[in-house]
Amino acid sequence: MSIDQRPIVSVALVLALTSVASAQAPAPAASQPAPVAAPAPAAPGATAPPMVSLPTPPPNYAYAVDARRDPFVSLINRGTEGRGATGSPVKKAEGIAGLQTAEIVVRGIVQSRGVWAAMVLGPDKKMYTIRAGDRLLDGVVRAVTAQAVVILQEVNDPLSLDKQREVRKFLRGGEEVK
Repeated sequence: MSIDQRPIVSVALVLALTSVASAQAPAPAASQPAPVAAPAPAAPGATAPPMVSLPTPPPNYAYAVDARRDPFVSLINRGTEGRGATGSPVKKAEGIAGLQTAEIVVRGIVQSRGVWAAMVLGPDKKMYTIRAGDRLLDGVVRAVTAQAVVILQEVNDPLSLDKQREVRKFLRGGEEVK
């Protein structure tokens, strides 16, 4: 290095070190809030500062919904399933008549006296035997074959053009909807 280049290199080194040091330095004290000092005790004979009055709600105030939804009620699971027109819970029928198509799982299929029957598991962890013609809560068992149970499910969707659909619940798991 020549003698003429030494001052330039040393100035560059000093600038680099100051930029690194300033980047690692704590933030200036102006950005940090100053500690709040406790108020000094009032001198004898001095008056206290006036208290700020807060607004009070009008008497007999009641919140009116005015067709607005409750923001604390989930939009995903409204909990209206299984409720009647008055909002009270509807008691499901006992046994097979109280099971929905989506709730059952086929666990076995047997043939007895030439008629196929399916062993299904309900949401209550009980096993039920169903045959063709048995009524479910939302449909009718149309047929039981060696591989699957065919259910004619009633669609309760006002926007759907189809009022019934055929659901096949397979013995080896899975479901097919037509």
